[in-house]
Amino acid sequence: MSSLEQNLADNWDFTELWIDPTASPPYVLILLSNKSGETQIYDPAEKYKVILSSSTYKEAKLWLLEDEYERFEQRFHSEKAA
Repeated sequence: MSSLEQNLADNWDFTELWIDPTASPPYVLILLSNKSGETQIYDPAEKYKVILSSSTYKEAKLWLLEDEYERFEQRFHSEKAA
């Protein structure tokens, strides 16, 4: 795992599930972003292979929207232990 991947895995801020609703069953991708906006998109069907790394959330979101993915309901935030 590269240092960027490890940083995202250890220091994630939020994650989102994105689906391709035209596929049957719907195809799911996982977006993971840290507080500085570094974002990666993982494909669970490909053993969680990173299919996109970007320095901004906006860039990753545009990539998903261009491929007609839709965000599934809500964003999940990291909960830090007090």
